[in-house]
Amino acid sequence: MASPAPPSSATGVQNPKKSLAFVANAIKRKDSFIQFFAMTGILLLSVRSLGQKYRIHDLQEDTSALKEEQQTLTERMKNIKHTLLHEASLEPSGLFAARLRRLFADQE
Repeated sequence: MASPAPPSSATGVQNPKKSLAFVANAIKRKDSFIQFFAMTGILLLSVRSLGQKYRIHDLQEDTSALKEEQQTLTERMKNIKHTLLHEASLEPSGLFAARLRRLFADQE
């Protein structure tokens, strides 16, 4: 016949001696546990810092791209204003050109 299973494994309860031995071992080697948790914390902070470094780099690239776009838009606006004023100056009455000059002066 097969040997019966030990009673502690049949009930699903852990052996209390093993858990006490683990606690006793942890107390005996508490310096190692403290060092392990400290090193884990340092590792996690390093990973977080590295992620923030790359995020800052990406934001700096976005900032430079936005500055370039702003300069391009500013130049386009200047060209459009110049073209409008030139076309308005070709009108014989000059009323439209005067009105545009007043509008553009208010914006600047």
